[in-house]
Amino acid sequence: MKAAFLNGPYDVRIDDVPVPRIGAGEVLVEMKACGVCGTDIEKIQGKFITPPKLGHEVAGKVIETGKDVTSIQAGDRAFVHHHVPCYTCHYCRRGDLTMCEEFIRTNLDPCGLAEYFRVPDPNVRRGAVLKLPDNVSFETGTLVEPVGCCIRGLSKTQLEFGDDVLVIGAGPIGLIMVDLLRLRSPRTVTVSEPVDYRLKAAKKFGADHLVNPKEEDVRERVLEITEGRGVDLVVVAVGSAKVTAKGIDCARKGGRVLQFGAPPKGDILSTDLSKLFIHEVAIVPSYSTSEIETTAALRLIEQGKVNVHKLITHTFPLTETLKAIRYAEEGKDALKVMIKP
Repeated sequence: MKAAFLNGPYDVRIDDVPVPRIGAGEVLVEMKACGVCGTDIEKIQGKFITPPKLGHEVAGKVIETGKDVTSIQAGDRAFVHHHVPCYTCHYCRRGDLTMCEEFIRTNLDPCGLAEYFRVPDPNVRRGAVLKLPDNVSFETGTLVEPVGCCIRGLSKTQLEFGDDVLVIGAGPIGLIMVDLLRLRSPRTVTVSEPVDYRLKAAKKFGADHLVNPKEEDVRERVLEITEGRGVDLVVVAVGSAKVTAKGIDCARKGGRVLQFGAPPKGDILSTDLSKLFIHEVAIVPSYSTSEIETTAALRLIEQGKVNVHKLITHTFPLTETLKAIRYAEEGKDALKVMIKP
């Protein structure tokens, strides 16, 4: 079978490797679709802070199940999450599931960007393999993971009905955030994005105000929209310390800044700590998701309450993985780029 491996910056190798053999409690899945994530882009750039495997927004058909697997069976269409926590360690007992030591160790074999992949026993046993409803396609099913991540991020922000929100970045994650925010009835959602194509997409997803930071001062526009207060919540959907610093300046006194985009290692945040202190602005990071949120995400997608299928703009074959990730990296006319076998 073919699988994509990262060999160095902008060096993706498509190798022929054996189909993984499964053991008790494990599942073999035939990959049908895999979304390109922002972390995949960072990995080919050599700036990754997460495991250097490519492909984790994945859905496929269950081909074989190991002994004692009862939650799913051969022939089922499924979304598969690549990490699961142990639920028993110090971090898990305090609700910090993605900080669990086992979280990173549980992963797909050899990766999500493979014609077939093995799902380890812990992932199967702890609910990371979800059967897709008939009305959810493989392509849409891949978006369960990013939607789950966004649900977890927003749940950490104390978001309230009637809040003013600024979303920085209108890539796939920023647009999913806008889509989810509609369900919480914010007073206003403002989106800042320098690419016109994506800014227009934000309007279609429900943004109330659009700001191109190359043409307008984002902070001044935010103060105008919020009667001089600043927004209750800033969602930073890009991984850049400079952008985060600007986002902090847009938050109201007592506001919150959700750091959602994954920054490259060594990206140093420089801000006036005294201002952060006296204004009690909270920076809330959010990394990844658990099966708690992916289950909720699949339910929202199934019920049509989030319209993530509109994100998919381009599809590439597995043999053109590097081309697909580069296309997503450029982002001029792309939202969610999909890879299929």
